[in-house]
Order: sequence, then C-alpha cells, then structure tokens
Amino acid sequence: MTNIILCGGNGTRLWPISRTLMPKQFVKLFNDESLFQLTVKRNSTACNQQFIVSNAEQYFLAVDQLDELEVTQSKFLLEPVGRNTAPAIALACFALDPDEIILVSPSDHLIKDEENYIQVLHRAKELAEQDNLVTFGIKPEYAETGYGYIESVGEEVKAFHEKPDIQTAKKYINAGNFYWNSGMFCFKAGLFLEELQKYSPEIYQSSEIAYKHAKINDMIRIAYDDMQNIPEDSIDYAVMEKSQKVKMVASDIGWSDLGSFDALAEEMPKDQNGNTQSEHLYSIDARNNFVYTKERAIALVDIEDLIVVDTADALLISKKGVSQKVKEVVKLLRKGESELHHIHLTAHRPWGTYTILETNEKYKIKRIVVHPGKRLSLQKHFHRSEHWIVVSGTALITMGEKEYLLKPNESTYIPMGEMHRLENPGKIDVILIEVQVGSYLGEDDIVRIQDDFQRS
Repeated sequence: MTNIILCGGNGTRLWPISRTLMPKQFVKLFNDESLFQLTVKRNSTACNQQFIVSNAEQYFLAVDQLDELEVTQSKFLLEPVGRNTAPAIALACFALDPDEIILVSPSDHLIKDEENYIQVLHRAKELAEQDNLVTFGIKPEYAETGYGYIESVGEEVKAFHEKPDIQTAKKYINAGNFYWNSGMFCFKAGLFLEELQKYSPEIYQSSEIAYKHAKINDMIRIAYDDMQNIPEDSIDYAVMEKSQKVKMVASDIGWSDLGSFDALAEEMPKDQNGNTQSEHLYSIDARNNFVYTKERAIALVDIEDLIVVDTADALLISKKGVSQKVKEVVKLLRKGESELHHIHLTAHRPWGTYTILETNEKYKIKRIVVHPGKRLSLQKHFHRSEHWIVVSGTALITMGEKEYLLKPNESTYIPMGEMHRLENPGKIDVILIEVQVGSYLGEDDIVRIQDDFQRS
C-alpha cells in the first residue's frame, strides 16, 4: 500500500504560526515533531512507501524533515500551483500501478489512537481490494460546523453533507449515523482514475496531459501551464459524492484536523488553571488561556479564555471560540504590502536558512546559515550590493570569474550587478552576517544564472 501524503494548504487559521512558506504541517508543535513527520511515522507501519504531493517551496521542508526521520525511500510530485485535491491525487495515481492500493492522507491531521487507527486501515484496505472507494468517517464528539458530514448506514454511504449551521449539526449528532468527513481515502489507483474519468472527465483529461508532459527524474515536476489548465476541484465534489462505489469505515481514532487555535488548545498540556503549560508563561489568577510562545515571556493577569500567540514578528490575541476568524486577518494582510502572511523572519531554503535581523528602507541585515555541501544559486542583483561577514565555518565565494575562501572574521563585498555564489565546502554549517544596501531590497530582486535546485 502506498501512502499519498497531500502537503497543500497554508493553514491560514493558525496564523501567525503558520505561513505560506512554513505551513502548519511543517511546524514542530508536538515534542519537536511536525504533523507531517507524525503522518509519515504513523502510516509507515501500514504502507511500504510514501508518495508526497507538494509545491516546490515545501518540497525542501519535506526532504529535511524526512531526513530527520531517516526516511530515504520517498517519491515526490511537485505542483507549481495548487488545484485542490482531485487533481493532486489524480496526478499521483497516473504514476502508480493501477492495482496499487493507496491511502490518501492530509499531512496536517493529528491522530492519537494509533492502535484503533491500524485496525481501521486494515478494514479500509479490505474494502479497497474489493473495488470500493473508501472514505473514513470520524465519530463526532460534538456539533461541529467547520466539518462536512457523511451520512451512512453501516459501511454504505447514504449522502455527503456540506458544513452545516449549528442547529443542523445538532440534528446530525442526535441522529447517530452522521460522521465528520476526515479527508482520508483508500482505493486502487486505477479505480479512482476510472471514476474520475466517468464523473469529472475534464479533470481526468487535463491531469493526464499534465502528467504526460511532466519532467520525471528523481521527482515528478508538473509544468505551470499544464497545471493551470486543470479545473480546480476537491475529490469529494469530483468523485466521492457521485460514485456508486463508495464505502465508509467508521473511525474512532482520536482525530483532529487542528483547523483552529481552539482545536490546537485542546491538544496541548495544561497547568492546574487550564492554561497552556509553558516555561515562558507567568500567570496570576488567569484561567483557561491558550498561550503559544517560543522565547518571549508572557504574563497574564486576571483574564480567562483568551488565545495568545506570539512569534518574532507578529502577535495574535483572540477570544476562545472565535479563532476560525483568524483567516480573515490573513485576508487583510494579503490586501496590503505586508509579507506577514507569507514568511517568518526565519525562512527555510534548500541550502539552509536566513533570518532577518533588521530591516530599513535602505538596508537589511540577515543571518545566513548554509549547510555542509550546499550552495546558493549563481546569481546577481540589480538593486542592491551585499557585504558578507563569516562568523562560523569556511565559505567558498564565487565572484565573477574568481573563487576564494572566507574564514571566520573575514568579509567580502559583492557589488550591485556582479555575478556571485556562496558555497559551504566544509563539514559544519557556514554562518555569516549579510548586510544589503540598495534602493530596493525585495527577495524577488534576484536573477538565477545556475541553480542546484532547479528554481527559476
């Protein structure tokens, strides 16, 4: 069985922890492990390989986190732009044997009862082998308006239902045969494609064309124009709600999609007053507050039922019970010129990381870390010059036609428009301070001449 792991989605309801370039599935929320890593570990007991569908930016995050787990046998399919789950799954299925049983799982869900989970997977696989499209229905714990519902009679699916209002959700709960739609599926790759061709032929045909045009080497890369030509739709709308071959496995597995800070708060350890446990939290007569902070001390006095999320460049304060509205904040940020919805002060790149230490209209200061054996693209900038000061490791610098080494406490200057590259030939991280000076300091002021990671 192959586990198709879907890494799309930006987790906007968990801003400012989750950003476009560091979405919630890669944030290490649980014992220094991410939801993506937990997904890989959990499914590796039932599946013999991972097939990860991701965009190009998140690919490098996934590779790094797989390396931490010492997982080396994984396939990747990279989408230049997201078109929802139906095309993502279809593209992966074109790359597999038609008889291969696949488990489709989002990368950002939490499942706590892994013993029951394995039993559920076993039953789903049995049904999939009998040529069924299997969905997983979560036994609901309360009337939730943020999930779709599956109405069933035993394993027979009667209907799929959209996210309800609160009164309808209560009726579903009282009926006893309604389940939360988990977004997990199990079926043969070929059967899914047959049903997709039958019920959503345009998605099938354009996905097939995109796959045939894809660049396939150590990974599968879909061309931008081909991806744009695929109609955007979910697997539920495109196939599951129309097919006559759908079964559901009732699943009591301690599941959460962690789709809001209210949901995340339920999963975090708490102190005697119901506040999130944190060495950085100081509370006086404060109760039932969710607090997330990595470094800064936070003091709460005489307050209850708040959500406080502190990151290096943004602070969120919300009442509990309304944290779904955080996605509206992200919409406001996107309307302006802010990058707060897109990136943290520390950005992860395939060669390492950079952290913005200070920025001004005319200059920007960064801390750059380049991992052993990695190098930045051969590049140039039209609107800025750069000063590099090495503080740790040995850096190999390319400047025009010249190459030279920089050791700790040595520096170099890169003039505006000069072709240059930074490389780490050693066995420890290169750490340097970069000072950019210029009239425009945006990250898009870069012309890549040659790149190890095939970025444009």
